[in-house]
Amino acid sequence: MTPEEMRGRPTGGSLGMLPAAALIAVVIGAGGSIGLMLRAGHRQNSRILLLLFAIWVLSPFAALAAGYVVSNRWSVLTRATLYGVMLVLTVGSLAIYGAVAFGYSTAKVGFVFLIAPLTSWLLIATSIPTAAFISGRLARRSDGA
Repeated sequence: MTPEEMRGRPTGGSLGMLPAAALIAVVIGAGGSIGLMLRAGHRQNSRILLLLFAIWVLSPFAALAAGYVVSNRWSVLTRATLYGVMLVLTVGSLAIYGAVAFGYSTAKVGFVFLIAPLTSWLLIATSIPTAAFISGRLARRSDGA
């Protein structure tokens, strides 16, 4: 990786189709997660509770979409990490929510729909800043070399 790529100026589409795939995945993940949440909570009579769960379930996807929008000035490493997290989070969330919604899991429904977004937030809050830190160190190291 060249210093120019580390600073966020790729020399020729080094990320390829990854940004588009990640954005599509986040949209599918958000929609699928809401659909699975509604399926799992179909017996819930409280519309307010369903709305609050929907906001909580969507929040990691909204954060990733916002990160996607502002990431064009980020280093390639940080953007690649963001895109990877977008893909992993989508697949993981849909698998977990699907297992609960279709009865393959014995875990409490409410617990899963509280903990999965929290875990997603922890993944976002640790991986992307770590990649940005490492990228900054690599860029400073290559400038001084």
